[in-house]
Amino acid sequence: MNDLKIFSGRANPTLTKQICSYLGISQGAITIGNFPDGETQVKIDEDVRGQDIFIVQPTCPPVNNNLMELLILIESFKRASAYRITAVIPYFGYARQDRKDEGRVPITAKLVANLLTRAGADRILSMDLHAAQIQGFFDIPVDHLTAGPVLDNFIRRLGFPNEQLVVVSPDEGSIKRAATHAKTLGAGLAIIDKRRTGNHVEQAALIGGPIEGKVAVIFDDMISTASSICGAAYLVKKNGAIQIFLGATHGVFCGNAITNIRNAPIESLAITDTIPQPEDSLKNLKVLSVAPILGEAIRRIHRHESVSRLFSDMQLWTEGY
Repeated sequence: MNDLKIFSGRANPTLTKQICSYLGISQGAITIGNFPDGETQVKIDEDVRGQDIFIVQPTCPPVNNNLMELLILIESFKRASAYRITAVIPYFGYARQDRKDEGRVPITAKLVANLLTRAGADRILSMDLHAAQIQGFFDIPVDHLTAGPVLDNFIRRLGFPNEQLVVVSPDEGSIKRAATHAKTLGAGLAIIDKRRTGNHVEQAALIGGPIEGKVAVIFDDMISTASSICGAAYLVKKNGAIQIFLGATHGVFCGNAITNIRNAPIESLAITDTIPQPEDSLKNLKVLSVAPILGEAIRRIHRHESVSRLFSDMQLWTEGY
């Protein structure tokens, strides 16, 4: 693996260090700063000619700054004659607008895909995209990972019997994700029928179950303002759940998210470290590392091995994380 080099942007340097630790390699040397007017300045501090380069940079808030920095990083390595450039984007921002659901709106997910490709990326490695079809917006290979096994592992370690667990989908768009978790955990499945009127969201009904006397686990791909997932928690509690746990891959936490989570009737919230979190932001917050998943995917991409088989062997190496 002498020709493999991993570099980090400024969005999540801790995750990059953990990935390098998992792989047993040193992190690439790079200097990133800003010119006096705020423009991003990049200088690669080592030779990368002919090297297999992986740039770790989630496009989390501040989204525009981190996205622009990623584009400049890709451009820098392209001009430095890297053999291959893989953009490792654990959290892919601008993913919400993946279609024209009304007139005169952009498809920003496609725009960002074009920008990354034109900047010089040869491959994309991401995790739990807001919509899986975003992979098709790229004209370059995309490896789409999931943090599901890490979240499932956390729930297993709570020690509840399978028959006591019920996985709840917070809306109809998350049914497939919830069904996968339920199958893996051997749990029941319930679905919340979420109705929307303008900007107002109403948790209208709970389908499936039973919920009463059960331990409910609500999974989602990301938590932004937390209004939907916390609203789901209130509804599940109202229907008789004795304990409620939340799980999500990406903790965006904007707006009133922290307040909503603090007030919600939940035991804990488990998220991953795709996005860095402030220390002690929430007492019941559990941050799980996806560095082993990303590190193993990077190893397999570099060695031209199957990435999809990674998940069939997941339990062999996620123990302890």
